Amino acid sequence: MKPATDRMLTRIKDVYMYIRENGTVTTQDLVEEFNITPRTIQRDLNVLAFNNLVESPSRGKWTTTKKKVKLSS
Repeated sequence: MKPATDRMLTRIKDVYMYIRENGTVTTQDLVEEFNITPRTIQRDLNVLAFNNLVESPSRGKWTTTKKKVKLSS
């Protein structure tokens, strides 16, 4: 894989883990935690939501779903 793809996948995994560890978080929490633009974090959240890993119970807030996830290191 390209280095950029590796970085993106690692970041998306980190975003998922952050949400899982912190419960419900806001998009702004994620922007500040990962020091990336709101547009980038939104793309990452779209990938996670498409795969049914996160959901947005209300606008701008995110939480993980009950879907079982096997994480590799």
